[in-house]
Amino acid sequence: MTVITSFPKELTAAYKIAFEKTHPGITLEILNKNTVAGMAYLRELPVGQRPEVFWVSAPDAFEVLAREKLLASVVDLKNPQVPEKIGSFPINDPQGLYLGQALAGYGIMFNTRYLKANKLSPPSEWQDLLAPAWFNHVGITAPSRSGTMHLTVETILQSNGWNAGWNTLLRMSGNSAAVTERSFGVPDGVSNGQFGAGPVIDFFGLSAKYSGFPVEFVYPVETAIVPANIALVAGAKNPEAGKKFITFTLSQAGQEILLQPKVSRLPVLPYRELTSKVPANYPDPTAIAARSTVKFDTELSAARYEVVLKLFDQTITFRLKELQAATKAIFEAERKLKGATTGSQAELLAQARTLAYTPLVDDKQISDVAFLKIFSGNKKDPEVSKAISQFESDWNARSKERYERALELAKKAAQ
Repeated sequence: MTVITSFPKELTAAYKIAFEKTHPGITLEILNKNTVAGMAYLRELPVGQRPEVFWVSAPDAFEVLAREKLLASVVDLKNPQVPEKIGSFPINDPQGLYLGQALAGYGIMFNTRYLKANKLSPPSEWQDLLAPAWFNHVGITAPSRSGTMHLTVETILQSNGWNAGWNTLLRMSGNSAAVTERSFGVPDGVSNGQFGAGPVIDFFGLSAKYSGFPVEFVYPVETAIVPANIALVAGAKNPEAGKKFITFTLSQAGQEILLQPKVSRLPVLPYRELTSKVPANYPDPTAIAARSTVKFDTELSAARYEVVLKLFDQTITFRLKELQAATKAIFEAERKLKGATTGSQAELLAQARTLAYTPLVDDKQISDVAFLKIFSGNKKDPEVSKAISQFESDWNARSKERYERALELAKKAAQ
């Protein structure tokens, strides 16, 4: 049987060994793809030729697949010892199409040696990464390349509101040294000292910490503790084997694999149900969820999923150099103006910030059902594809113009 997953080999290898030992008649194949690529792969395969299991962190991705009738019911595979909710968020899909297999939070991973060498204070909130001192010290990836980054982006958007959320994302990206090719690139870069810090899902930070790297991980107040889900694919080749694997991952033995140092994930089973020793100072998901200011809305996230991916790519991923240049010039002008808020120079600087850090899609447009419908349409339809391409081209060109104008205004303000 085959599992499509975005999870790292340290996790998947541990499950493969344990599952095949428990079910010696089944060989488990791991097909590693990022969330977006995995969803596209499922869409392309006919009934009867699809992999059995889809297993990633992003709950909104499962909402999209459920809407497209690509998931089969798993309601009978629930472990009754798993709580109904984490905070106010359901651990299992109320419709029974996917189940929470682990819990995941989103936060900041940082390298303690890097921070000391560069005289940077340890960050604790997203806003900390927006400061001038962090310019060129942050690593990020794109939500189109990582389901966990998409969850981080949506967490920030839902916590702050659309416009203010994009302001945070654009400023953090302006401070970034690079947009990595995969979500693994950020934690790897922080661990090896390429970046000082970056937004990651908790298990990347925790597994590196418990494996001995000089890193720490913190949960901002603006975080979300949500399930990392597992689902049975509709039209799979071997659904019975898929059911056995899902059941195993939710069993006590399957949940205790999550506590291995190289895995370091948060189980959905309460700690009291586990015989393995929970590491000292291991995060308590219930406590984190209780202090979080974010009530994550998967339906909202799923409705604007494609827009967020494409808007981020066209205005950040493909325009990072221009955004970096504008950000550097804005910081230089701020330094020279020393906090002045009045006068012609301050007005120029304010205009530069507005141009650089305001999203090209405003909160009115992102609430427009007709606009969202374009991006959720059939991508194979030439008219749909053409409409989306026009938006992408427009965003790309306009973001370039805005960043270059912001750079020009910031330089004028600094003169």
